[in-house]
Amino acid sequence: MIIENRLDELDKKTIDTQLTIENVINKNIQIIAEGHLDLNRKLDAALKSDSEKEMLLIRVNYIEDELRKIKKHVEVK
Repeated sequence: MIIENRLDELDKKTIDTQLTIENVINKNIQIIAEGHLDLNRKLDAALKSDSEKEMLLIRVNYIEDELRKIKKHVEVK
């Protein structure tokens, strides 16, 4: 009888633990994962914006150099 009571108590604790894992811990992990996904998307957007700025700066530098060459060529003539 004592062993059966202890087994019943262990079963209840096991079920409580499983329910906690399923209902609380798994849900919290999902919430954290979704937050990380949002942060990752924001980081990707920020990096894309920085990359676009870099490309524009490169193009501006190239165009400025071409303009300098044209001005120099026009002055020579």
